[in-house]
Amino acid sequence: MSRNRLTWDLESLFPGGSRSQAFADFVHQIAQRVEPLAQWVADLAASAGQISGGPAGLDDEARERWVQGITDLQEVGAHLQEAQAFVSCLIAQDVHDEPARVWESRLTQLSARYHQLLISLDQGLLALPDRAWAELLAEPRLEPIRFALEERRRRAQERMEPEREKLATALAVDGYHGWSSLYDTLSGRIRIPVDEEGETRLLSVGQVANRLYARDRAVRTALWPKYEGAWQEAADLFAATLNHLAGFRLALYRQRGWSLLQEPLALNRLSAETLEAMWTAVEGAKAPLVAYLRHKARLLGVEKLAWHDVTAPLGEVERRFTYDEGAAFILDHFRRFSDDLAKLAQRAFAERWIEAEDRPGKLAGGFCTSFPVRGQSRIFTTFSGTPDNLSTIAHELGHAYHQHVVNALPLWAQRYPMSLAETASTFAERIVLDAALEAASSREERLALLDQKLNDAVAFLMNIHARFLFERRFYEARAEGPLTVEELNRLMVEAQREAYCDELGEYHPLFWASKLHFYLTNQPFYNFPYTFGYLFSTGLYGRAQAEGPAFAQRYVALLQDTGRMTVEELAQRHLGVDLTQPDFWAEAARLAVADVERFLELG
Repeated sequence: MSRNRLTWDLESLFPGGSRSQAFADFVHQIAQRVEPLAQWVADLAASAGQISGGPAGLDDEARERWVQGITDLQEVGAHLQEAQAFVSCLIAQDVHDEPARVWESRLTQLSARYHQLLISLDQGLLALPDRAWAELLAEPRLEPIRFALEERRRRAQERMEPEREKLATALAVDGYHGWSSLYDTLSGRIRIPVDEEGETRLLSVGQVANRLYARDRAVRTALWPKYEGAWQEAADLFAATLNHLAGFRLALYRQRGWSLLQEPLALNRLSAETLEAMWTAVEGAKAPLVAYLRHKARLLGVEKLAWHDVTAPLGEVERRFTYDEGAAFILDHFRRFSDDLAKLAQRAFAERWIEAEDRPGKLAGGFCTSFPVRGQSRIFTTFSGTPDNLSTIAHELGHAYHQHVVNALPLWAQRYPMSLAETASTFAERIVLDAALEAASSREERLALLDQKLNDAVAFLMNIHARFLFERRFYEARAEGPLTVEELNRLMVEAQREAYCDELGEYHPLFWASKLHFYLTNQPFYNFPYTFGYLFSTGLYGRAQAEGPAFAQRYVALLQDTGRMTVEELAQRHLGVDLTQPDFWAEAARLAVADVERFLELG
């Protein structure tokens, strides 16, 4: 019997699931705080423009009102995030949980109201005269969120008038976010008939996706048309969803006068120059990956890899882990880098922060979500015992560790961009993979682990690149009108051919439908931050290997600053490098593909 349970503990958060009275009371208390806070923020914003800006700037009473208002906004925001995290867990564990869907809708409306308060605050910050603004930033109690305040004031200058922004936020509840929610419902209902152990079972897309990692190519080739066909059957609905979601986003961008990448770059706190330098390095690193893909095709006995072959495991014996074995494996390797990281992971297993059971009705994919009020996280995945499953858990534990090291900071200082969030997760994956490779006792095991490691490089440098190319071209085309299923398929295959250097024999034209990330509304272009995080963490990992155990504390210091500066400032302060220049990225990309030669020799 497993010592570590495969289902997570949500009862200790709010007993009763989606019908929890404790949760209903919690949400009611948030709502009760919003309206008085709305008046408070409105008064602050109205008074900002009336400040004389004379020698005194802000008097003691005005300064206290600003500090209290900002503090209360963060506290309400933390509670709202707690509630949303709980509901996301309920829906992920059971896509048929209708009461949870109702809560999701209510929280989306409450979140929209909260964000309207932030718009009023931002306008108040913008209206403050320079002297008063400087004095507010100099307030010691606000020093930890100085960067966040400066960022809010700067972004306020780039938006529409406050009332138009508030209207856009309100309309997004049933428009923008509504289409995203519809995708979850549609994808969660898909069932694929699969013959196993003499009977036909109806599996979710997440379960079938796990089985596409099977070692036996006959299994993969039998499952692939069923998987692709399931997405094709509902492709018209997914196309309508994606077109409407993108249409809303583009209409809003036009009203704000924003370019296509302005929002994702701002949200990720990086410049266009940094993004260009990164993609240039990626293009320069693809030749070794092409050699890897060709050699893997030879090992699998095929002329060219199909989409489902790219992630297929290699070796004579398929290694499987029980959940307990997987937990012990991860903890042992984490401990080699940092006791602190291992302790956090141990807590996650012991306190059942992880939902890993392989069963129907779960949402596809995996995630880590944080509960800032309690200082905890929850991790969602589907575990079937593959090495790739271990990598996923390590990846999500990296997210949980990142949250752990910033928990003591004010909420707005905790909010690191996705680009830097993926740094911690991919760094954790690398720890597990490299330590496992070092401990491998046979050629077959070393080959399999090298393959998994290079598979990560393909994912971040080719697969993610394809997503970026597709999404950019899709939005450029969508500006002229909706796209058909056939047009979306064509754009996707073109992007995949370019990103994979035309090295695959079969592609995944419906990837735009099967990939949740294209439908997320909280993060447009949910792709390039993964590549950023992978290469940034690879560069960090190179530093860790060179410096030894002492690097663990430097790593914590870097993570603690991820919500308090741009990525360029972070790299300059902690690594002494300029991310807008190619040097760091080229070296990181070189390290990312360095194992290709070992793979070719071993295979």
